[in-house]
Amino acid sequence: MKVLETDRLILRWQTAEDADFVLKLMNEPSWIRFIGDRGLRTTEDARHYILNGAVAMYESLGFGLYLTELKEENVPIGLCGLIKRDSLEDVDIGFAFLPAYWGKGYAYEAASAVLAHGKEVVGLKRIVAITNPDNASSANLLKKIGLQEKGMITLSKDTEEVKFFAIEF
Repeated sequence: MKVLETDRLILRWQTAEDADFVLKLMNEPSWIRFIGDRGLRTTEDARHYILNGAVAMYESLGFGLYLTELKEENVPIGLCGLIKRDSLEDVDIGFAFLPAYWGKGYAYEAASAVLAHGKEVVGLKRIVAITNPDNASSANLLKKIGLQEKGMITLSKDTEEVKFFAIEF
């Protein structure tokens, strides 16, 4: 199901058919370094991850991480969307793109659309975000779309500290 359309992108619900792309994205060295190894090693692992994660969130909350694809070619390039984590009080915005599509404005275009969607359609009054402390590119993008850095937080006692950002509407 298509959720958002920008000048160059379509953001839509992930489906089990996106498993090969999700497997590729989540095994990129940048994903593993900045987001973490999700342990996906096969297409079947990715299919289960999509169904138990994104699809379950769409069904329960009406939003989640959306597959982001180029409008003209229908080529998947990343994920961008809203996530409700048990470890955060507020909904957060997240994004990740294949390195071949970095530096072209796609992440900014997708994240800006998702932020507006969260405010105007979902009705959120506050959206937060987290990044690995070493991920300057993501931190810069969050600031560019209007979030402010609020400091460092720990999501659970077993995790490293992350940078915390927020915007209120």
